[in-house]
Amino acid sequence: TERDATSWSKVKLKEVLVGLVVEGEAGRCEISDLKHVEGEASCNSRKGKLIFFYEWNLRLGWKGTVKESGEKHKGSVEIPNLSEENEVDDTEINISKKKGEGDVLKDLMRTEGTAKVREALRGYLKALKTEFTLGMILPTKGTVGQERSAERKLSGNTAQDSVSPQSSDRVGVKIPTVRILMSELFDSPADQLYSIFTTKELVQRFSKCPAVIEAEKGGRLQMFDGCVSGEYTELVPGERIVLKWRCRSWPDEHYAMVVLNFKDMATQTELQLECKGVPVPNEDSTRQCWQKQYFEEIRFLLQQSKDNME
Repeated sequence: TERDATSWSKVKLKEVLVGLVVEGEAGRCEISDLKHVEGEASCNSRKGKLIFFYEWNLRLGWKGTVKESGEKHKGSVEIPNLSEENEVDDTEINISKKKGEGDVLKDLMRTEGTAKVREALRGYLKALKTEFTLGMILPTKGTVGQERSAERKLSGNTAQDSVSPQSSDRVGVKIPTVRILMSELFDSPADQLYSIFTTKELVQRFSKCPAVIEAEKGGRLQMFDGCVSGEYTELVPGERIVLKWRCRSWPDEHYAMVVLNFKDMATQTELQLECKGVPVPNEDSTRQCWQKQYFEEIRFLLQQSKDNME
């Protein structure tokens, strides 16, 4: 079995790298964006073992402030060849800065910054080998009977968060899940915030990817190059959205139930998120997805709209 990890990796690399903060006596720097990402990644399951292939050429933007003078500077981080052929510690990382003074920040990025970037790359590889591959090695025929028996026992007294695969040659296995609760305040009326989740053009603007948005009961949802998919199960305009929602790296056919409640507070809206049925190994990455890929990007979109109006 081979699974393409390219689209998932692009989202994950942005998640682990953008926002990294590097601080020292010279000042403070932050990885501000992922300017260029080129390459591919995949995972093969052979005889019950997983084999990984990845090759990436990355360019990141950084910005920083000198502690003493308050001067602001920008630069780039180039990673020309992140691949399975090299250890992360041996991977080439080049730091550059735009013309002008501020070499103290460049030195900070070369030392502390490079170490932080390597740590983040290790985080990506760890996620590739755990989160993305969850459910890839299917049970052997010898264990099928035992799992069906265990599943019957579980279903007798446990609410099923997992949707069993429909295919006859796969076995639905109960997996441990968690519930995630998050709350975020937005400078927007509830109707406007609700429309950002239900209007294709707005979803594509904040997600920066083509999307499928069929905002009606039973309608499909697909975002981030297919990394996130699902189905709308309930919509109350300006108040509430309920979704079946999953990440592509989760076990096949397993969905979480997402409830978004929009609490109108005049010029602001409190968005309350409940995400029930998240596979335990994916709890942190799911939180990060909602925080960075949804909330932070939506806040940026709202600010852009506000600036354009002014």
